[in-house]
Amino acid sequence: MGKPLVVVFSGAGMSTDSGIPDYRGPQGLWRREPGAEKLVTYEYYMADPEIRRRSWLMRAEIAALGALPNAAHLAVAAMERAGTPVRVVTQNVDGLHQLAGMPDRKVFELHGTARAVVCTRCHVRSPMSETLDRVAAGEPDPACLTCGGILKAGTVMFGERLDPEVLAQAVAVAKGCQVFIAVGSTLQVQPAASLAGIAAEHGARLIIVNAEETPYDPLADEVIREPIGSALPALLDRLQEVQV
Repeated sequence: MGKPLVVVFSGAGMSTDSGIPDYRGPQGLWRREPGAEKLVTYEYYMADPEIRRRSWLMRAEIAALGALPNAAHLAVAAMERAGTPVRVVTQNVDGLHQLAGMPDRKVFELHGTARAVVCTRCHVRSPMSETLDRVAAGEPDPACLTCGGILKAGTVMFGERLDPEVLAQAVAVAKGCQVFIAVGSTLQVQPAASLAGIAAEHGARLIIVNAEETPYDPLADEVIREPIGSALPALLDRLQEVQV
C-alpha cells in the first residue's frame, strides 16, 4: 500500500502566529471592529467609494505586516516534500502555504487570494502589490487600467459565491483522503466546513486542531486543543512515523 493521502484544512487560526488576526475568535477582527465586515462585503464595496477607500487601506496595512509562514505552514510543506501525498484546502487568503513551499497546484484556496487583484468588469487579474503601489501614490480607489472598472482583491467577499471548480476539487480530495486534519478553523462557515463531515463520512480519520470547540468535534477521531504552532508539527511527525 502507498502512503495515505493527507488533507490539511486550514482556517484563520493557522496564520495567527504569522501576525495575521483571525476573524471570529475571542480577539477576532469582527468582534473588535464590527464595521470592518462591510469592507469585505460585495454589495457595500461595489456601491460605496468610501468603503472601497477604507478597504484598500486595510489591505495596505495587512501587506505592511510582511507576514511569513510559521512553524505550522512549514511543517505541512515539509511533510509533502518528504513524500507523503498532501493536499491543502484553505479558508485563508494569505498565500502562506505556498510561501512555505507547498506547490500551488496542491493548494485549494476556497476564499481566493489576497495576493491578486481582479477587475469586477473585465475580470483581468494583476498582482496586489501593483495596486497597493497606486494607493500609496495617492489613488484612494484605483480603477482597472484595462477598462476602468472597479478593482477588488482576488478574495471571495461576503455575498459572493465560492468558485465552483475549486470547491469541487476540495470535495473530491475530502472524499478521497485517508486523513483529514482541520486546523485553526471554527468549522462554522459553510459550505467549506462541511468538508470535515464529508471526509469522515467517506472513512477518513478526522483530526481537529483548534483552541475552541467546533460543531464537528463529535465526529473527530482526535481533538487537539494545544497551540497550533507546536501541536501541528508534532502531529504530522507522529503521522509520518506510524504511516497511519
